[in-house]
Amino acid sequence: MTVWYEGPLAAFDTETTGVDPERDRIVSAALVVQEAPGAPVRAVRWLVDPGVPVPERASAVHGLTGEHLREHGRPPAEAVGEIARALAERWAEGLPLVVMNAPFDLTLLDRESRRHRDTPLIGAAGSPPPCVLDPRVLDKHLDRYRKGRRTLTALCAHYGVELAEAHDAAADATAALGVVREVGRRHARRLSSLSPAELHSLQTVWHAAQARGLQAWFARRGSDEEVDPAWPLRAEVPAAA
Repeated sequence: MTVWYEGPLAAFDTETTGVDPERDRIVSAALVVQEAPGAPVRAVRWLVDPGVPVPERASAVHGLTGEHLREHGRPPAEAVGEIARALAERWAEGLPLVVMNAPFDLTLLDRESRRHRDTPLIGAAGSPPPCVLDPRVLDKHLDRYRKGRRTLTALCAHYGVELAEAHDAAADATAALGVVREVGRRHARRLSSLSPAELHSLQTVWHAAQARGLQAWFARRGSDEEVDPAWPLRAEVPAAA
């Protein structure tokens, strides 16, 4: 019987106008699917005209300017609807979805879906339940005392996964998928008996514990910064966006 990290996986990533998932917008996104380790990766990409200015600091990260997106990007309502349907189709197939730092990308997509389609990403009538694998949450739980950062670049270096074009949505999604496979292999004794659905449930608990730990760390340093314990996306919807 094939264990989950040796079988089919999908992965999703976005590039955005900023780092606030409640208010910022998607400028590009990618969904990749790989049937097995080493198999070709199939990628679907979206380029989106967000309808708002793209800050220079964001363009410096992903290389997408407002001018380029106005010329080549698709209307956000159209693109966001396609993205949401594509994810729902993968979930309906029972395909686990890898999302690095899922509360950012999935919350952002949920807010875009509500903004442009008046529809939540998860929980709409008839929509299948998601099964998400977050390499950041998995790595922090399974190797919690390792020093160093837990960014995608850092995880790729630690797990020996190639990241050829950082901040390209398809490249980042593919790298995150590779990291999850390596996490599975290195921690096979703890993970091989668990199904992706069981891991999804466990990650809600693990992420909440990680958030509480980070919140306590901030408090000890006199910071009032809040850490949301919700995973894989934030539940609360802002009054205005």
